[in-house]
Amino acid sequence: MTITPPAKSDALGSVTMPALEARNVTFGYAPGRPVLDGWSATFPGGSMTALTGPSGRGKSTLLYLLGLMLRPQSGEILVDGLTCGRLSDAGRARLRAHRFGFVFQDAALDQTRTVLDNVTETALYRGRPRHEAQGQARELLDRFGVDVSPRRRPGQVSGGQAQRIALCRALLNSPRVLLADEPTGNLDPATTELVVDALRGHAQTGAAVIVVTHSPAVAASCDREIQL
Repeated sequence: MTITPPAKSDALGSVTMPALEARNVTFGYAPGRPVLDGWSATFPGGSMTALTGPSGRGKSTLLYLLGLMLRPQSGEILVDGLTCGRLSDAGRARLRAHRFGFVFQDAALDQTRTVLDNVTETALYRGRPRHEAQGQARELLDRFGVDVSPRRRPGQVSGGQAQRIALCRALLNSPRVLLADEPTGNLDPATTELVVDALRGHAQTGAAVIVVTHSPAVAASCDREIQL
């Protein structure tokens, strides 16, 4: 399937580059059995896209490809028009640190570090001063109602609180692209609404937000849905 909406123009009539684009991407874990075969799509800034489909169809794999954690066997991933295929692993890591935010279903917090350190970890990869990152992290924790001590460990907080912490980590650097893999799969309705509202709000700042979900309600809250 190929979904390629027309490029948008700014007030001066110049074409705006998509925040993220996949061109003819093919990937598989076994020879001759591609999970994705010539798949293409564009993700404009300011949009929130749901990736849906049955389990095993490759939604999470696609998210890892879009997030530069896997390399396509053919085709290209482009970030703001930059072709990423020839970037070294270090170059891809730098691009992830500066342009991407990630929210995973299980929160993926480091159990050995404090809540505050989990939130600020990605900012330090960008070379931001620790005190500046910690100040913003505390603001985000307050904003999303993480009413636990920032000195606690992830094992000492509830699942809903852990996902809020993961959301704070993803938003800390105001990423150009935010990728979320089943971010509401294990959450109560109130926390689900908070997470979806935060993702939608981030898209409204001009970012591209891409959400893998099995929830029809979450998909309906997005600007568009791509079914795999």
